[in-house]
Amino acid sequence: MTTDPTPTASLADLTATRLTAGYAAGEFSPVEATLAVLERAEAAQARTNCFTRIAADEALAEAKESAERWRSGTPAGPVDGVPVTVKDILLMRGAPTLRGSLTAREEGSFDEDAPSVARLRESGAVFVGKTTTPEFGWKGVTDSPRHGVTGNPYDPRRTAGGSSGGSAAAVALGAGPLSLGTDGGGSVRIPASFCGIFAFKATYGRVPHYPASPFGTLAHVGPMTRDAADAALMLDVICGPDWRDWSQLAPAAGTFRAALDEPLAGLRVAFSPSLGWAVPVAAEVAAAVREAVGKLAALGAVVEEIDPGIADPVEAFHTLWFSGAARVVQHLDAAQRALLDPGLEEICERGARYSALDYLAAVDTRMALGQTMGRFHSAYDLLVTPTEPITAFEAGAEVPAGSGHTRWTGWTPFTYPFNMTQQPAASLPCGVDGAGLPIGLQLVGARHADALVLRAAHALYGAGAAEIPAPPAP
Repeated sequence: MTTDPTPTASLADLTATRLTAGYAAGEFSPVEATLAVLERAEAAQARTNCFTRIAADEALAEAKESAERWRSGTPAGPVDGVPVTVKDILLMRGAPTLRGSLTAREEGSFDEDAPSVARLRESGAVFVGKTTTPEFGWKGVTDSPRHGVTGNPYDPRRTAGGSSGGSAAAVALGAGPLSLGTDGGGSVRIPASFCGIFAFKATYGRVPHYPASPFGTLAHVGPMTRDAADAALMLDVICGPDWRDWSQLAPAAGTFRAALDEPLAGLRVAFSPSLGWAVPVAAEVAAAVREAVGKLAALGAVVEEIDPGIADPVEAFHTLWFSGAARVVQHLDAAQRALLDPGLEEICERGARYSALDYLAAVDTRMALGQTMGRFHSAYDLLVTPTEPITAFEAGAEVPAGSGHTRWTGWTPFTYPFNMTQQPAASLPCGVDGAGLPIGLQLVGARHADALVLRAAHALYGAGAAEIPAPPAP
């Protein structure tokens, strides 16, 4: 990654940490950085269809205000002047939140920010635009009836993953170093794996969420960034309290940035290549993840290959997820239902048939899974798995051709279990396959061990484990 601030277009390749250092030193301004990012955003949109809206005029106005604050030595916060994008599931003042659905209305006042957006705005972030999502964020790829298909930055014929696929593509292509995504079953980690970026799902409640998700306590808000250091920077901002989320956690002790450089010596790491059930992991994926795990050992971690002793909870997850989807569309009339993504309509119909007892049985499975993982983490600080068993497949499809899967959960077995347990989990790149497509590694910690997950990821970046070729210039 370049750190050369000239020509101006190269500013789009800088991390948020590098940008703010440059602002403080007077090397370049938020206006210059924002102009560079807006140029990339237009190109990224043309290449991958990753935006629902690019807010060029608003972003430049915010950048000019930021530049004045930096000139006077009074930045508003740690991300003042940093270009940011927001997944179009989250409320952002001044812009409609359409959620990929033809049933959403573009008319309205739009005068409220989601908590994470509000904290970034208070810190002086520059909002570049909103990014694409499948309809209501329901699946692990990004295409919707309203905005079409979002392609992969490495090959637009392939999927960016989802449901935060637009955010992942935007970050990968330099359309802002920071993005807000949501994750209910892997939705920041799946596209991070496919697009070669970093993403972090913190412990549930660490980042306040409003309005409450219909998917309940499966749903998290998380940073999608170039590296772990930027994610820690962003998390320090967005985990600020907000009374609108009654389930938020107490403030974190210290900052996540301050914990990044602690050593990994003696860290107990469990490496599970397939979580202990029959997951067919592509050979190139398995080899890349294993090599990266070796770097953890070289950094002083004590690594053991062992499975956590859990069974695939997919049916319980389906009960929770499909019920949530049914709740999302419950208010729609027949004409509106006819506009839905057919796959979404299918799972909504199934979700509406579950009984309260079915739902409570799924909650029982979830609690047992959490207890098993809690016991496991009493012996191991971190669990390492592939993020996905495959790399990006054909864009516009919910499942890979010929896979035999019927729903997106069939090819995402490593992500949704840790939404059920509310544990922190991150995805970082660890290589590319023979087609040049990124491969992701997942780090999972015990509940509340957010700083530890970020520290291990940061160490892997420092050891070169996450160095992969950049995508083709948009």
